[in-house]
Amino acid sequence: MNTEQIAVVSRRIRQEIIGMAYRSGGPHVGSALSCADILATLYFGRMQLDEWDSRDIFILSKAHASMALYATLAARGILPPWLLEQYCCENGLPGHLDMQTGHGVECSAGSLGHGFNIGLGMAYGFKAKGSGRRVYALVGDGESQEGSVWEGAMFAPSMGLDNFTAIMDCNNLQGYGRATEICSFEPVAEKWRAFGWHVCEVDGHDHAAILAALDEATGGKPKMIIARTIKGKGVSYMEDQLIWHYYIVTSQHRDAALKELA
Repeated sequence: MNTEQIAVVSRRIRQEIIGMAYRSGGPHVGSALSCADILATLYFGRMQLDEWDSRDIFILSKAHASMALYATLAARGILPPWLLEQYCCENGLPGHLDMQTGHGVECSAGSLGHGFNIGLGMAYGFKAKGSGRRVYALVGDGESQEGSVWEGAMFAPSMGLDNFTAIMDCNNLQGYGRATEICSFEPVAEKWRAFGWHVCEVDGHDHAAILAALDEATGGKPKMIIARTIKGKGVSYMEDQLIWHYYIVTSQHRDAALKELA
């Protein structure tokens, strides 16, 4: 797909996120909207998914944004669209990821920092087997405060895991405030470079910039893409508003959001 087509998919993903958030009465809509462009670009622009047994792997380490992954999988034809109606229902798709509940959900996650390292383990296994499969993991900027993330940051370069790409969703809002104020991690790009990673910084809502970063050669290093994003992106009254980490989407919120996303 070209970037114009990916933009259409991103809007569709956001529409589905709003629908799931409204039907479930659940939180994390802002977190899911934040990373919709990244997931659309990965799944429709770069990941090898046609041969399922040799597919590339995506891990959503910030698993509270599960609505974004479910909507993307449905748009890609991997997850049945009717399952989106079962989000946060009994025996349906859970609010945090469980790999037993949905085709294409590669990792059970929710405790922050775990998915990132599970992805590193997968990449290490593929590398050891001489496989050409790649692993991508999306982490939150608040999540990067977890010590386990920095253990993985040390591990990956020492193993030469150039088949692993991490993307950090840097919207600078976590559950209780600005990530940079709660536990500052800046200058984050310089820190990852110091750990031996190839680092790119992009606008996380610019599909062409994301594609270019995904394609950038690393010289044998693992890659970290620092994606500067806006929490709640695509719905003006949600953008960069802390309340939309946990706030509930009412029918009025849904209608206003879908009008903007039409």
